[in-house]
Amino acid sequence: MDRDQFVSVCNSKLKLVRTEFSFSQEKMALMVGISKKTLVEIEKGRSSLGWSGSVVLCSVFSESEILNDTFSTNPIELLKSIAFENSEPIYKRANNYRIWWQSVLETDNYTIEQNIVSQHYRLLTKNNEVVASSFNIEDLKKLIKAIPHRDCAEDSQ
Repeated sequence: MDRDQFVSVCNSKLKLVRTEFSFSQEKMALMVGISKKTLVEIEKGRSSLGWSGSVVLCSVFSESEILNDTFSTNPIELLKSIAFENSEPIYKRANNYRIWWQSVLETDNYTIEQNIVSQHYRLLTKNNEVVASSFNIEDLKKLIKAIPHRDCAEDSQ
């Protein structure tokens, strides 16, 4: 699959992804960074997300069942393959990315960490799986109470 094919598939799935997440055209346009008029034109097949818009769609909605089923993989992996085609990406590795996070709340099953740069929070399982993220810590505290305890054996599978 090349860039043009990728963009074409993203164009054709935009409305389905919007419907999957129950977003209005206004909200979806805002999330993807386009005008509502442009979104309507794309959904009607008269315009295109282009490469950048397709990257945004797949990044913001990387957990979409529609996109994952369409591409048979997480769309982020596919778009990286397309972006880096015929080139060798250079990855800089930090010794420990956790240096950018500080623990602000720990329970038996979950930890809330805050990014020291962006100031957003993330909720992690005790196996360091990200459950959710938010700029409002209270949202994550409520989520801890709302979600059932996940078993360690379940997490390690």
